[in-house]
Amino acid sequence: MLFHLVRGLVLGFSIAAPVGPIGVLCIRRTLNDGRRAGLLTGLGAATADALYGCVAAFGLTLVSSFLLDKQAWLRLIGGAFLCYLGVRTWLARPAERSVGASARGLAGSYLSALALTITNPMTILSFAAVFAGLGLAGTGGSYGQAVVMVLGVFLGSAAWWLLLSSAVSILRARFTPRWMLWVNRLSGLVVLAFGISALLRSAT
Repeated sequence: MLFHLVRGLVLGFSIAAPVGPIGVLCIRRTLNDGRRAGLLTGLGAATADALYGCVAAFGLTLVSSFLLDKQAWLRLIGGAFLCYLGVRTWLARPAERSVGASARGLAGSYLSALALTITNPMTILSFAAVFAGLGLAGTGGSYGQAVVMVLGVFLGSAAWWLLLSSAVSILRARFTPRWMLWVNRLSGLVVLAFGISALLRSAT
């Protein structure tokens, strides 16, 4: 079981590490609202990764087929949401002194990242391929091993977001309001670019 947990940890960390829209949001929210906001953004993505891992591990064919059949609509929704976040981030004016995010803001950080990751159904193909290669897809493998692997995926992904938000938080005090304004603008452009790319893919 420990072997499967370690494999899950490596898989979850590897999937989370590439910088994408969630990574940009995590960095920006950590700088603006503190480490908790950045970490909860990442944990939203980690939760979605674990959910997709469950679908792949336990062979939930109806769920995976529905998500893949509706992938154009999901990309459209996710792309539109990314465009909205990109524009809002570009227009955001940094506070002179950050006081941290409220409980409502922290919940929003988690839920928005969860929604954005869920609307990327192609992630399930990655998990399905990995779990099938490990002999854990569907009902053919051990449910105990699958549970441990999914737990490892969540913990590995969460470890990356903890590392990223902590590293950015250390540098946070060095960012002046002027620097934060440029961080907001650059982050907004990057997130908007991801959104436009998702919208273009949904149209093909």
